[in-house]
Amino acid sequence: MKKINHMKYLLLGCIILSYSACRKDAKPIPEQDKSLLPPDPTAVVKGFYLLNEGNMNINKASLDYLDYTSGQYRRNIYNQTNPDVTKGLGDVGNDIGIYGSKVYVVVNVSNKVEILNAKTGKRISLINIDNCRYVTFHNGKAYVSAYLGKVGDPKAPNGAVNEIDTSTLQITRKVTVGRQPEEMAIVGEKLYVANSGGYSPPNYERTVSVIDLPSFKELKRIDVAINLDRVKADKYGDIYVTSRGDYYSIPSKLFVIDTKTDQVKKQFDFGVSNLWIDGDIAYMYGYEYNYNTNSNTTTYSMLNVKDETVLNTKFITDGTETQIKVPYGIAVNPVTKEVLVTDAKDYVTPGTLYCFDPSGKKKWSVVAGDIPAHFAFAY
Repeated sequence: MKKINHMKYLLLGCIILSYSACRKDAKPIPEQDKSLLPPDPTAVVKGFYLLNEGNMNINKASLDYLDYTSGQYRRNIYNQTNPDVTKGLGDVGNDIGIYGSKVYVVVNVSNKVEILNAKTGKRISLINIDNCRYVTFHNGKAYVSAYLGKVGDPKAPNGAVNEIDTSTLQITRKVTVGRQPEEMAIVGEKLYVANSGGYSPPNYERTVSVIDLPSFKELKRIDVAINLDRVKADKYGDIYVTSRGDYYSIPSKLFVIDTKTDQVKKQFDFGVSNLWIDGDIAYMYGYEYNYNTNSNTTTYSMLNVKDETVLNTKFITDGTETQIKVPYGIAVNPVTKEVLVTDAKDYVTPGTLYCFDPSGKKKWSVVAGDIPAHFAFAY
């Protein structure tokens, strides 16, 4: 689901409602294959899945796969592999992760987690979770955050995190957190959850819930800032948390929390819409909308998480950023250090996936699905 602001997102859903009525029963689009790269049969990273969100109410979430071993980019693989699923992947693909031999796809408005075979993309099972959002993994368990309540309901109850046993594929435990919880990160035996309160502006949430995994109880809530979204852990015991602000007078910011003390230790006064931490480097972009100016501000930056300093270098150095209308997803290949960035464009037509080499120069680009957003690397 689009993270820039919920009100704008819901309005867009209303605009396309008549369109959705015409296509919700349409036949799924078949898989499209494209020879994109020279084959590399010895690649350590075999490939990656790219989850395309698809806009709300048009049932158009889709799944792509780049196979490094064959060099093929396979677009819309879910429908081809699962022809018996009549409505395809569903409504708003919000997150994806690989754990063991399985792919977990969180489909927000369809209220489900699709579990697929990581090699084939074939459905193994599905788990129904109301208004589910993000997934992360630890010690044989998958953890899924969920808003609960109906989409956009300002009276929605507090959200929850569901624990799923990755062997039995059953929900084993559930814990209540703040309103409209978003991304999560695990450090040691603690799960950190960003609470947004995004359904009831200006009465946003402003805390990170801290869950003790052995007991699966909420230990505390860390006061950070309003409308929290992303949470990423580094290898030094810190987590990086983004605040989206209120889209008017309170700007977006980035915060660092020391998980040893569970206290905010540093604040960066710039907006970060999404980030990916690889080794000591955080790759970040900001796409911040402001209602007062009716405009977006786009930034790209890098940060050394070891000493928590912003770098002067950029991960796009050849001017390609001027072609990206709406940066929406980011990932870094852990072996080649290539940076992957997606462009959602206008949110209702196919987006573009860009690949940049470690020097910041564009290597290739390819057409993806609608609102390409979330990555999962396959080994």
